[in-house]
Amino acid sequence: MTAVPAWPPQSTPRLFVEQPLAEGAMMQVAGGQAHYLLSVLRTKAGEPVKLFDGRSGEWLAVTETIGKRDLVLRVEAKLRDVERAPDLWLVAAPIKKGRIDWVAEKACELGVARLAPVVTRRTVIDRVNTDRLRTHMIEAAEQCGRTAIPELAEPVKLSALLAAWPAGRTLFFADETGGEPAFEAMRARSGPAAILIGPEGGFDPEEREAIRALTDAVGITLGPRILRAETAAAAAVTLWMAAAGDWTKIGKG
Repeated sequence: MTAVPAWPPQSTPRLFVEQPLAEGAMMQVAGGQAHYLLSVLRTKAGEPVKLFDGRSGEWLAVTETIGKRDLVLRVEAKLRDVERAPDLWLVAAPIKKGRIDWVAEKACELGVARLAPVVTRRTVIDRVNTDRLRTHMIEAAEQCGRTAIPELAEPVKLSALLAAWPAGRTLFFADETGGEPAFEAMRARSGPAAILIGPEGGFDPEEREAIRALTDAVGITLGPRILRAETAAAAAVTLWMAAAGDWTKIGKG
């Protein structure tokens, strides 16, 4: 008996769209996404494209019409519901361009729900390009199969972050002066959480004291080696996901 090919194929491209998706909707694709489909993938009429809007899940669309610089997709059916992202925030001091972009990508790939840049006294970046960070997270979600884009908060000073910290959300902060072993601390505390990663120079003593004064703060150590800020962010998120059991789940969505 001849095997029936899977539909849509695994190689079907995925795109994030801002417009709400629904069965029967017609979606016009232009700009960089159209260039990718038309010039890079050579998409033809009738070929499938997977779409997600970050709210309703993943949908199968079929290429309806093709123009010189745009194309129209017809949404045919829902493939997956939107995922239930673990309730984890990554709160990170901005670092140099390229490295902060990498943090945004990996935060999305690893499954965080929210990325919040925080400005500390030793932060060396004056301005955070949130539009660029969001673009990197969207590209990561398209490639890794996520159906939701992490929320991206506007940068705030550390003092303002601590003053407005929501009660009941554990704040694990990577403390270079020492703390509880990260995995054990995370496994012992369930519920909403956040991970705070400082800048290249770490937190200054007054900042560390202010963080430790927060009722929900827990100082953690990430092992015997000194990690770069972006490595510490990825390592800490990985440990939390493993401790929370997120990585033991089977399937997507």
